[in-house]
Amino acid sequence: MAHAVDPFGQAEWMDIKMRPAEEGDLPLFRRMAVDRDLVGNDWHGFSNARAPERRFAEDGYLGADGGRLMIDVDGETAGLLSWGAKQFGPNSRHWEIGILLLPEFRGRGIGWRAQAMMCDYLFEHTPVQRIQAGTQPENIAEQKSLVKAGFQLEGVIRAAEFRAGQWRDGLLFSRLRTDPAVAW
Repeated sequence: MAHAVDPFGQAEWMDIKMRPAEEGDLPLFRRMAVDRDLVGNDWHGFSNARAPERRFAEDGYLGADGGRLMIDVDGETAGLLSWGAKQFGPNSRHWEIGILLLPEFRGRGIGWRAQAMMCDYLFEHTPVQRIQAGTQPENIAEQKSLVKAGFQLEGVIRAAEFRAGQWRDGLLFSRLRTDPAVAW
């Protein structure tokens, strides 16, 4: 169980768990392909809403190069975590993670805890040294979440993302296997 403080200062106990995607999660994945309001700043236009079924049938979103885990809070689906393999040089594979929380679960301390849990999981089960995450400069909540989850800001990536008709900067955060553990 994770302990969180709600916006009104009252203590709230939450049972946050990660689990593999199930067939019942596919409607959420399809919604991510077509619902701009759900995705927010990470909206990059409509995508194939049938692609999630193909990927789920292929490997259940648990592949060697990445995947998705669902976030459950007190037995309810709260969102998902994703990870994908990236490479800087020929011998330097690392993970890049992302998160999507359903609107009703945002602002409750779930995101940073889930991201810290994801890092612990990936460091325990894969040999990578580095996990990174990117976000937009205007996404202050995600920046704070990443720092709480043990990530450090590495810098600005100029004109890294084409979104809403223009090129925009991004912020790159990382957490290394050798960084201090995070209590969640």
